[in-house]
Amino acid sequence: MERNHIKIVAENRKAGFSYFIEDEFEAGMVLKGTEVKSLRNGRANLKDAYAKIQNGEVYLYQLHIGVYPYAYYGNHDPLRPRKLLLHQHEIRRLYGQVNEKGMSLIPLRIYFKNGKAKVVIALAKGKHLYDKRESIRQKDMKRDADRDYHR
Repeated sequence: MERNHIKIVAENRKAGFSYFIEDEFEAGMVLKGTEVKSLRNGRANLKDAYAKIQNGEVYLYQLHIGVYPYAYYGNHDPLRPRKLLLHQHEIRRLYGQVNEKGMSLIPLRIYFKNGKAKVVIALAKGKHLYDKRESIRQKDMKRDADRDYHR
């Protein structure tokens, strides 16, 4: 019997509003000890984070993991690039999609799965302003329909 204990640390809530999500990938992260401790305390921010492929490896940029307050020395840089652990075939697929179709790699959420820090990165295409307006219109219509249904 295998248990998948998942504890969500941070979520990128604006991702669905700003991007069309095409595909999602789960990746491990190469972290320092103080980063893991800060993540366990929930001190992460995905607001401006994005992933990039360089030299056949995927790196996560602008992910803010707050410094661990109880570390005496050797604390980490909160915005340092972090390497993501993906299979080679996944990296090749992502590379092709990003370079040919002009898509972006954005992190959706960070969580602990069986004690290991994981990040879900999405292959996404940016929405234009009129797409965002349409999303707001759809959300308003759904809310109104739910409100009328529950009366």
